[in-house]
Amino acid sequence: MSEFIKITEQPSRYRHLEKMSVTEILQNINKEDKSVPLAVEKAIPQIEALVNAATDKMLTGGRLFYMGAGTSGRLGVVDASECPPTYGVPYGLVIGIIAGGDEAITRAVEFAEDSTEQGWKDLQGYQISDKDVVIGIAASGRTPYVIGALKKCRENGIVTGSISCNPNSPVSQQADFPIEVIVGPEFVTGSTRMKSGTAQKLVLNMISTSIMIRLGRVEDNKMVNMQLTNDKLVDRGIKMVMENARISDYEQAKQLLLQHGSVKKAVAYFLKK
Repeated sequence: MSEFIKITEQPSRYRHLEKMSVTEILQNINKEDKSVPLAVEKAIPQIEALVNAATDKMLTGGRLFYMGAGTSGRLGVVDASECPPTYGVPYGLVIGIIAGGDEAITRAVEFAEDSTEQGWKDLQGYQISDKDVVIGIAASGRTPYVIGALKKCRENGIVTGSISCNPNSPVSQQADFPIEVIVGPEFVTGSTRMKSGTAQKLVLNMISTSIMIRLGRVEDNKMVNMQLTNDKLVDRGIKMVMENARISDYEQAKQLLLQHGSVKKAVAYFLKK
């Protein structure tokens, strides 16, 4: 087994940050941030493998779970919570679980990530089964909450994935489909909410977006199943209906959209007339 090197904990390449001007701080952070998409690019084959496995499970009725602690957990919760309004999928199809529960979304819950048993208990609360897929998110790759959950998942025949920012990490060892995005030391030593967090967000965007496209929730390049939860989205939906159904009357398109509840249904109804 290759050596586990905690790159995320290595000293920053920059010294005496407190002596930098604001311009220098911002320029240096930006310089580091530019390296993140390139690191993600190297992991695309790993991401693709996980997306294909997750899509297969979800097409047969499975769910997608994200699990993490701290920043990693919050990123999973955010990505999961945005799927229903964006793509019109049911709440509960993509689920974000964070160590320490909902309270941990807005404030740190001490030692919540240190339990190797609680993650599996939290999954059992959702009647987890081998139809589902669980992705553990841990920048360091050594979060006990996540590792313990993935280990139990594998023992129970549940497909697992992981997203980490250290090579050959413990969490990768418990994932059927590990993703490792090696972004290097952080600008502020060990502050993995920065480059590591950005990398995880980019990967989560890629995973959920590509899965939703493969599940048929996007047509052409449009979110035809999005929920009409505010005026901005209603206006966007009306314009989609006008374009897709070739309707020139804004009010007619609006009436169709509101009557049928989604762009897809409104256009289908109009074209059948």
